[in-house]
Amino acid sequence: MIHRIIETELLKRIHQGKLLLVVGPRQVGKTTLMRQLLQQLSLDCLWMNCDNPDDRLTLQDATLTSIQSLIGDRKLIFIDEAQRVQNIGLTLKLFTDNFPEVQVIASGSSALDLANTINEPLTGRKREFQLYPFSTEELALHTSEREEKRLLEGRLIYGFYPEVINHPADAEEALREITSSYLYKDLLSLGEVRKPAVLQKLLLALALQVGSEVTFNDLGNTIGIDKETAEKYLDLLEKAFVIFRLNSFSRNMRREIKKSRKIYFWDNGIRNAIINNFNSLALRTDLGALWENFVISERMKYLAYHRIPTNVYFWRTTTGKELDWLEERGGKLYAFEVKWNPERRAKLPLGFGEAYPETEFQVIHRENYPEFLTRIMH
Repeated sequence: MIHRIIETELLKRIHQGKLLLVVGPRQVGKTTLMRQLLQQLSLDCLWMNCDNPDDRLTLQDATLTSIQSLIGDRKLIFIDEAQRVQNIGLTLKLFTDNFPEVQVIASGSSALDLANTINEPLTGRKREFQLYPFSTEELALHTSEREEKRLLEGRLIYGFYPEVINHPADAEEALREITSSYLYKDLLSLGEVRKPAVLQKLLLALALQVGSEVTFNDLGNTIGIDKETAEKYLDLLEKAFVIFRLNSFSRNMRREIKKSRKIYFWDNGIRNAIINNFNSLALRTDLGALWENFVISERMKYLAYHRIPTNVYFWRTTTGKELDWLEERGGKLYAFEVKWNPERRAKLPLGFGEAYPETEFQVIHRENYPEFLTRIMH
C-alpha cells in the first residue's frame, strides 16, 4: 500500500475538536485513504458511504435526535462521498457542535465546494486537506528516488492517478475513462455547465497551451465564447481540481507584466488524454510543456501536502525575460528555471536580480528534480 503523506497529519488532528475534511478529484484514492486511517485507529467506528441511498437519506434529513441515535457509543464517524448528501454542511455542523467528543472524518469531491454546502456552515469548525493523484514524493518513499527517475518518461506521459500507477499496462484506457466519466462530472451534475461541448473545447485549448500565458479574451475567441464565460468555466475547472492557475509576479518594476496567468494541469496523464497523445518522448514536440507541467504540478502537491505557506508565481517582462517559477516564503524570494536538458545553462535575469537582489536561484532539470519535489528549498 502506497502511504499518502496527508495521512500522518490527519492522524495528528484526531480528537482536536474539528471536523476533518478530505477533498479532491474523483478517483485519486480518498476512500482508500479513509480505510487506511481506520486501520490506524483503534476506535469503534461508524462508516457511512453516501453512494448508498440509505446512508444518504439518513444524513440528508438528520436531526439532533437521529444523529444521537446513529452515533451511540462510537467515537469515530467516517462519511465517504459526502458531496452526495444535500445540505451536508448543516448535518456536519450538528455533529461538530453537539458531539465534540466524536471525531468525524468526511471525504468528498469538488461538488462540496462548487455547491457551497460546506464552507459557510462549517466556518471555524473544520480542517480541510486536499488529496491529489499520487505525488513523486509518495512514490519515491514507497520505492526510491532512483526508481522514480527510471520511470520518469512514463510519469510525464501517463501521470499519477492510482489506477494508472497500479495497472500501468492499462494506463491509456484508465485515463480515457477518467476524462470521459469523472473529470467534470460534478460540474455537469450541479448544472454549472450548460454546454458540455464548450467545456471540452476549453479543456483542449488549455491542454495545447500548457505553460503559455493565456487571457480570457484569447480563450473566448479561440472557442467562440465571451470572455466572461471563459473566465467562469476556467474557475469551475480549477475548483474541480482539473487545472490550476499561476499568476504573474509584479511588485514595482515598470516592465513587469501584470494580471497575466499561466494554466497547468494537476496531472500530465489527464492533459495527454485530453489531446489524445500518449506517444513516447522521442516522438513528441511538446516535451518542454510536459516537463514544465510535471515539475510545477508536483511542486504544488509538495507545498500543499506539507502545508507550507508559500506564494507562487511566474515572472516575465514586456521584453521577454522570464522565470518559470517563483516562491515567496518567509519574506524571501526563491526563483527557479525548469529545463529538461541538464546541459542547458540559465541564470537569474539581470533586471530581476537588480530589483530583488536577495533572490536565490536554481535550475531544475531531469537530473536534480527529485530534491525539488521531495523537500523544501532554502
